[in-house]
Amino acid sequence: MQPIFIAGPCVIESEELLDTVAQRLVDINRKLGTDIIFKASFDKANRTSIHSFRGPGLEKGLQMLTHIKETYKLRITTDIHESWQAEAVGEVCDILQIPAFLCRQTDLLMAAAATGKIVNIKKAQFLSGKDMRHPVEKAMESGAKEIWLTERGNCFGYNNLVVDFRNIPDMKEIVKTVIMDCTHCVQRPGAGEGKTIGDRRFIPAMAHAAKAFGATGYFFETHPTPDEGLSDAANMLELDKLEPLIASLLQ
Repeated sequence: MQPIFIAGPCVIESEELLDTVAQRLVDINRKLGTDIIFKASFDKANRTSIHSFRGPGLEKGLQMLTHIKETYKLRITTDIHESWQAEAVGEVCDILQIPAFLCRQTDLLMAAAATGKIVNIKKAQFLSGKDMRHPVEKAMESGAKEIWLTERGNCFGYNNLVVDFRNIPDMKEIVKTVIMDCTHCVQRPGAGEGKTIGDRRFIPAMAHAAKAFGATGYFFETHPTPDEGLSDAANMLELDKLEPLIASLLQ
């Protein structure tokens, strides 16, 4: 069974950016026989600073994601931060992503489950893989038809993340699909001057280590010029490096 791939810019910056990335994903799908899911956020609600760029908002963001879905025939995912957003997002997106910091929010999980779409719950930075059975149970008991879990590292303060790859097999005992977030796991939260920084050079190693531990999918935030990105610039993978990395994971 081919692994799941999710890719796209961290935040919706412009229609031009979304088109550029989507066209590249279509090209990769054609060359490698993949079915990459397009991801971008309409709102970054948990940025380090109140002055950080957040995105176009729900209404405009969903219009732009609908354009990508209809034009490029890509499956779409985005994250929700409040329960009232779930219904509208579920009308556009194939997978609803629950942010790591919010994975225990009961109302959010219930609302996502009620859409009938796949619910991808990111593991909180303060939980173990085995702890994720509780969010999964909440979503299942709320009617979720399919649930994915995503590993993204653990935070112990001091502006760093540590990945315990044993979380992957632990979470595979809970659900069948476990994604490795290969870009957010290289973050150094709040370590910059009022922003999150990171080190993208470790992204390929994180992906291949996750493969060794049995990950069934991989998530890459990517951008044609990541250093110019308006959110998570230091952690996004260069768009031209996405295809060779995916090809190496398919070997």
